[in-house]
Amino acid sequence: MSERTSLLDLALLAESADLECKAAQGRDGRGELPEDFWKSYSAMANTDGGVILLGVQEKPRGVFNAVGIADMARVRKALWDNLHNRKQVSANLLVESDIRPVSLEGKTVLQVRVPRAPRQQRPVHVGSNPLGGTYLRRHEGDYLADDEAVRRLMAERVEDSRDERLLKGYDLGDLDMDTVAAYRNRFAASKPGHVWTDLPLPEFLERIGAFGKNRDEGTSGLRLAGLLMFGRAEVIRDALPHYMVDYQERPQAKTEKRWVDRLVPDGTWSGNVYDFFRRVYQKLTADLKVPFQLQHGQRVEDTPVHEALREALVNTLIHADYSGRVSVLVVKRPDMYGFRNPGRMRIAPEIAIQGGNSDCRNRRLQTMFQLVGYGDHAGSGLPKIYTNWAGQHWRRPVLYELAEPEQTLMELRMSSLVPEEAVRELSGYLGERFTRLPETARLALITAHVEGMVSHDRLKQICTDHPADLTKMLGNLVRDGLLVSDGSGRGMVYFLPWQRRPAAAFDLAGDDSSVAGAKPPEFDSKPPELGNKPPELGDPEAARGISYLDWDAIPDAIQQELAELGRRVSGARRVPPALLREVLLALCAGRYLGLRVLARVLQRDPDDLRKRTLSRMVKDGQLKPAHAATKDPRQAYTAAASTNTDTR
Repeated sequence: MSERTSLLDLALLAESADLECKAAQGRDGRGELPEDFWKSYSAMANTDGGVILLGVQEKPRGVFNAVGIADMARVRKALWDNLHNRKQVSANLLVESDIRPVSLEGKTVLQVRVPRAPRQQRPVHVGSNPLGGTYLRRHEGDYLADDEAVRRLMAERVEDSRDERLLKGYDLGDLDMDTVAAYRNRFAASKPGHVWTDLPLPEFLERIGAFGKNRDEGTSGLRLAGLLMFGRAEVIRDALPHYMVDYQERPQAKTEKRWVDRLVPDGTWSGNVYDFFRRVYQKLTADLKVPFQLQHGQRVEDTPVHEALREALVNTLIHADYSGRVSVLVVKRPDMYGFRNPGRMRIAPEIAIQGGNSDCRNRRLQTMFQLVGYGDHAGSGLPKIYTNWAGQHWRRPVLYELAEPEQTLMELRMSSLVPEEAVRELSGYLGERFTRLPETARLALITAHVEGMVSHDRLKQICTDHPADLTKMLGNLVRDGLLVSDGSGRGMVYFLPWQRRPAAAFDLAGDDSSVAGAKPPEFDSKPPELGNKPPELGDPEAARGISYLDWDAIPDAIQQELAELGRRVSGARRVPPALLREVLLALCAGRYLGLRVLARVLQRDPDDLRKRTLSRMVKDGQLKPAHAATKDPRQAYTAAASTNTDTR
């Protein structure tokens, strides 16, 4: 018997999970498993999971039409047969309950729920070769993974601990002995009388895991963990070319990158992970008020906030993928602390927050920190952070992942769930319209004001309303002009109209030092606060041109100019790709235009325009994006300087 669902249920599903709809009609119109089903299966399994609906058309994006499947048995048999065929797909992740018929608008469709694959089974690939058969989910589409991404997935699968391997050609001379001495002093203080305290240095380093043996090959040497923990930055980069640790203290509660204090490997200190932890922890906690309390006759200078920051910093360092293309970044602002590490989490964030499950990427680093009293037992660090932060009556921490490039972020905000200042400002903007709103709707607007944006997932974290009610409420706020939406499906975010664009918490997408190939910050000729370019856009080049992300914010004269430039495309259903590119270059000449503006001028579906045309033009060097992350809600495009934009 099929379960009944509705178009509203699909709208909810689209906001809470990646959703892919396929007509799956076949040549005879009775139903057939489409070939591209396996690309979506691979992509969802390798990313965050999702739902595939067979027998549903989605055109345009967000508009669903049930066409149904007449021969359901044939489609289900083909699905199960191929799931067990290793020449078709590398792993079967599904059980019977993941595949079920659903009644939609009087039609029977097949719902396939694809889970996020455990790292031991990734990459899930189509065919027998992971290179050329692995797909990733990006912007509600399935994209072939490049060889580097596939190799990283394979390394995650094979190596339980990424810092375990022995390094050939490295020895004690590559370590910073001042760091090693500081660690040994801390070890002696935290474990008085321990038998390892007086061991000779080589033996001590072997006991804590910095040195090791390969018993199969009969070799011994410095482990990657030992080099990361105690090495010199220039030597670490020999083994890990993208290695970068970065601390920034920013003076204002804004997303700009101006800093008043910064710590990067600049040659004045070792640049290794342990020294970074020691120096940054002192900076993070320098301004915290410590209540006077005694324990065993000694003053205890520690609080739940100290403990939460310590756990967050250690978690960032031990879970980082140091082969990744972004830096470890820690940001301190008057209103929040931000932590970023390269690499996504090995288990889903919602499971990690619950505690009891741990799959640390760098287990040797984790052990070395635990030996000197830093970092909690496996699986309990994140719950402790959330508990300690809640004890201060501050906003619930935010833990999330970004896919391009892969990174994990945590935001710890020092503001109450309903700040009085936010309520005053919203009341000033909206008057009685704000005070008359239901409590959850007011909370959504307050969250958008405080955090720069709000999403369906974020509201589920901070209130108890049913997800379907949250979907309706957000839709009503957009309809009434109180929120502006951006994106689609699970990537949908909402922001206040007068914000003009959603803001990232601590401007990670635009962090120039985060992407491989960027010039290391120690070689910058002057600090960013002395520059003359405004920081509104992540890419400094974006400041050279005017940026328009919303149609209503564009002056009338410019609106008329854009409409005239887009006239050759906007009135036509089918347009030659060359003409569409030509018009886009003319529109974006000398200014940055957001996706919503371009889609409105050209009368095109935004997601289709981004996937089919804009992304390719960026790849070909014709357009330049304002932000490194393609899915950044603030994304805008300008014609590259070397591109000929003459449309005559």
